[in-house]
Amino acid sequence: MLKKVSLAVMAVALSATTSFAATNITWWHGMSGKNGDVINEVAKKFNAAQSACALTPVSKGTYEEALAAGIAAFRSGEQPNILQVFDAGAATIINAKGAVIPAEDLINKAGYKFDRDAFIDGIRYFYADADGKFVGMPFNSSAPIMYINTDALKKAGVEAPKTWEEFETIAPKLKDAGFVPLVQAQLTWQFTENFFSRNNVQFASNNNGYDSTEGTTLNVTDPKLEMMFTKLKDWADKGWFGYYGAGWSDNQKVFEENKAALWIGSSGSFGGLQKTAQMPFSADFLPYWGGIEGAGTSSFIGGAALFAMSGKTNEENKCVADFFQFLTSAEVQKYYHEETGYVTVTKAAYELAKKEGWYEKKPAAEVGIKQLMLPSGEWSKGYRLGFYPQIREIMEREYNRIFANETSVKDGLATIKKEGDELLARFAKTSG
Repeated sequence: MLKKVSLAVMAVALSATTSFAATNITWWHGMSGKNGDVINEVAKKFNAAQSACALTPVSKGTYEEALAAGIAAFRSGEQPNILQVFDAGAATIINAKGAVIPAEDLINKAGYKFDRDAFIDGIRYFYADADGKFVGMPFNSSAPIMYINTDALKKAGVEAPKTWEEFETIAPKLKDAGFVPLVQAQLTWQFTENFFSRNNVQFASNNNGYDSTEGTTLNVTDPKLEMMFTKLKDWADKGWFGYYGAGWSDNQKVFEENKAALWIGSSGSFGGLQKTAQMPFSADFLPYWGGIEGAGTSSFIGGAALFAMSGKTNEENKCVADFFQFLTSAEVQKYYHEETGYVTVTKAAYELAKKEGWYEKKPAAEVGIKQLMLPSGEWSKGYRLGFYPQIREIMEREYNRIFANETSVKDGLATIKKEGDELLARFAKTSG
């Protein structure tokens, strides 16, 4: 991407290619509500900044529905120019033969200078290939962070934990103060995928799936992850951890209603939480285990990236490259970050928001970015696993069974590995 390019200069550059009729491009996404409104506004800003291209965003429902619609459309030759794909679906779209043009190739061909180092380190690897080339363009990225009910901690006379060992020392006091010490939003992303990332433990074979689909297997029976879930179950039995099923909002609600002291949620939830929380709150990094050697590295991102679908004209591809360039400008990234709570994907946008005093007013909005800028370990750069949305469903089913006392932690994780590995093997055959 270009460095220090103002929107005014970009508008002139983009307008230089203007033809009598604008080239129409479409963007399918899986966002609604406030986030969908902001996407529409970003599209309006792009269309107003130049006259060569006309971008139309189209909501396709949820992340899962958008991915399914995009794949089906590609097979029938009716794919959009841009498809938003969430983190768990990255392997599906990347391994769909001939479905996408790598974002980095598209941008370079359009005459822009692409700079991988311009992106925040915790973001730049997730949608890239094993050699670091960007396949998807990071868009709405988030990190799993710890939200803190400041009044609850003050009442209990404790400080927010940096490690899970510290959490175990303060949990009884938080419970005695009348609060559920800990809740979370999604055990798959926050306590499975990001257990591996924050503690720098290998998630899957073949370099977390980046090197090959053939023979890739899950590492979910690792004794360290078994320890994590054994602890969670024990904490639940002691009243230190509240688990309210796989539904994100069901778990978040307990924190919003001032009933929980700590909530592991998404940095992208910051904007909404400002309106729904019934008490003051702050935020800090997702805790890690101090007893695991090498722990404390950066987290995996959540959210989604934008993929340029193949099979389009050169004019349309140029417009997609123009939009990606526009989207990653510091001004647009800062706007998107401040409107939604998702982190900036570039360092320049982060520095701009910091320079303008955004984090002095909203310190919790900076936590996710800082966490993604932590040193990355060997196993904290990302994962690339096929049929992963289905694997997450298996995880959710087994985690529900663990907390309902229908299976043990060891047996539940063994089932996830068995069924997950079967899906990975099937994916290898279908994507080969």
